[in-house]
Amino acid sequence: MAGQSCIRQHYYSGEWGTVGQGKGWPVPVPYGDRTTPYSNLPLHQSFLPPIAGDLFDWHPDKKRKAVDHFSKRLIDTRLPGAPLAVDYLRDKYGKNLAIGTITQAGYITLSLLYFLRENNTVLFKLTRRDISAFVEHEQGRGMSVNTVICRLRALYTFVAFLVEREILPPSILHKKIRLALPEALPRAIPAEDIKALLDVIDTVRDRALILLLLRTGMRIGELLNVQVSDIILPERKILLYLGSKNYLGRVVYFSQDAEIALKEWLRIRNSQKKYLFYSPSRENFSYAGARKMMKRRLTQAGLSDKGFCLHSLRHTFATDMLNAGLRIEVLQQVLGHQSIDVTMHYARLSDRTRENEYFKAMTVIEQGGHHASYPVSSQLQTVFEEKKLLASHRKKLST
Repeated sequence: MAGQSCIRQHYYSGEWGTVGQGKGWPVPVPYGDRTTPYSNLPLHQSFLPPIAGDLFDWHPDKKRKAVDHFSKRLIDTRLPGAPLAVDYLRDKYGKNLAIGTITQAGYITLSLLYFLRENNTVLFKLTRRDISAFVEHEQGRGMSVNTVICRLRALYTFVAFLVEREILPPSILHKKIRLALPEALPRAIPAEDIKALLDVIDTVRDRALILLLLRTGMRIGELLNVQVSDIILPERKILLYLGSKNYLGRVVYFSQDAEIALKEWLRIRNSQKKYLFYSPSRENFSYAGARKMMKRRLTQAGLSDKGFCLHSLRHTFATDMLNAGLRIEVLQQVLGHQSIDVTMHYARLSDRTRENEYFKAMTVIEQGGHHASYPVSSQLQTVFEEKKLLASHRKKLST
């Protein structure tokens, strides 16, 4: 009985009848004295079942907890369309999407259902005008343009799901509502500020963490999930089996100064810990902890008012590598971008590079040389051609 009590603390009480044991894939769990297969139970009794091990020892992972949390909240609203929203979350989980994507889907479906109720309509009658009103509602809450755009994308993903289920007509996806995003240059850290930052770092762990971000271009979430077994020291590379955004594996490389810092950290760290970076209370170092550390170091270096953050190290890496002559398509692979346009956005040419290129071109002109002797970059030309073809394709689709 102690085992049953323990289980019910970790799952919704409405789901459990008699408690059985199961190994392997999901198993039917009888509810009360019924023997209805689990998949045929009423919705409020059929949240995702455990998948492996004895039920007494089973604990849901973070993704499943997120699905169950939002599923329960959706069903408790008793709003029209809530069961469809739950199916949508299950679909996200079944595709093994990131927990952030699942959480955002949960928030957007809840917000939409409440908004529709306040406007005396329901999900089954959703129109383009309703979507526009919802966007205005979100903007009225003081959210940034970036946040509203992210929510709008998540909303259209849900709408596409409903269209696929033939709940809504396909016409609702025609001429989607779009918001203009101000294009801001990435904040790369100047060389003198990088030196000031590194000069104040007096702990082995912090120096290794900062230098690995700066010399590999990894996202902070990727670095915090690196295990010691992922590092190949003789070849100065790290294997990333799953990217934090696109779930694509890749290899990153690190420099000699990062190698020195990494070896020093490996020498003194707790060898029993699986993850490269950890904290006393966690298996791996948390993002909040890393962010707090970076903020403290920036303050010590007198850089707290310049708007730098952990992600600025990735921008700096991309800009420095491009300015040093690394081909754009190679940089795309190193950064883990699916689109080269994103790489171009991250890695803008520095003022120094533009200055050098200007005087190089002006020298040719002043010497009376032919313009053909200074050809357009083939890399940029490829990007321009792709953009031209893409724009033409979009125009055909919209007509």
